[in-house]
Amino acid sequence: MQPASFRFEVKDRVGVVTFTRPDTLNSLTFEVYRELRDLFAALEDDAAVRSVVITGEGRGFCSGGDVNSIIGELFARDMPGLVEFTRMTCDLIRNMRALRKPIVAALNGTAAGAGAVIALASDLRVASEKAKIAFLFVKVGLAGADMGAAYLLPKVVGLSRATELLYFGDAVDAPTAERYGLFNKVVAPERVLDEAMAWAKRLADGPTFALGVTKELLNQELNLDLFGALDNEARAQAVCMQTRDFREAYDAFVQKRPPRFTGT
Repeated sequence: MQPASFRFEVKDRVGVVTFTRPDTLNSLTFEVYRELRDLFAALEDDAAVRSVVITGEGRGFCSGGDVNSIIGELFARDMPGLVEFTRMTCDLIRNMRALRKPIVAALNGTAAGAGAVIALASDLRVASEKAKIAFLFVKVGLAGADMGAAYLLPKVVGLSRATELLYFGDAVDAPTAERYGLFNKVVAPERVLDEAMAWAKRLADGPTFALGVTKELLNQELNLDLFGALDNEARAQAVCMQTRDFREAYDAFVQKRPPRFTGT
C-alpha cells in the first residue's frame, strides 16, 4: 500500500523512501511519522525489498517536525497525549534499527532535528557536499536526547563530540560531518542518490541473511562486554554457516564465478 505522506517505490530490490514536501524542506507531520513507523515495521516481511534508501526532494533531506502542524498542536495536549507522540517518534527509530535490512540515507540537503536522527539511525550515510546536519532540539527548548540521539550519536562520534553536537545544536557542514565519522561518504550534489543507490544495490545483491545478523549483533553488542560479544558472535556465525549463501560463496569461489546470493 502506497503511503499518503511520502513516496515509496521498489527499484531492483531496493526500497526507496522519498520525502515529498520540498516546500517545507521535507518537514515531518503526524502522518509522516506514523506512516514511516509502519513502513519500517512492514519491510521486515517484504521479500521484494532487500535494502532501503531514504532521501528527500528539493534542497533538504528532512528539516524535522513541522512547526505549524506538529508543535502548535502539541501545546494543546496533556501529558499522556505528549507521551503518545514521543513514543511514536521513538518507535520509528526502533523499527529502523530493528529492520534486518541495510538502510542508506542519501542526504541531498539539510538534515535537522528529527531528520538528523533519521539519518543517524540509518546504517550508512551518503551526503551532498552542500548537506548539513543539526541536532537542534535544545534550540527549541527540548532535550538534545530525543528519538535515541543521546544513545546513538556517542556510538558514532564519541561522547565528547556528541555532547558538543547535542548541547549547542549547531549545524555541521558535510566535510566536518565526514571528519567526525557521521557521514560515510560526501559527493557532488548530483551524485548523492546514485551513490546511495549503488551501495544499497550492492547490499541487496549480497548475503542479506548474514547482513541482517550483522546488524542485529551491532545493535546487541553496543552494551555488551567483550566476552558476551564473543559468545554472541560464535553462535550467530554457526547459524550463518548453515545457510545456502555460505555454501554458495564457497561454490562460487571454487568455480571462479561471482556468487549468486539469495538471502537464505
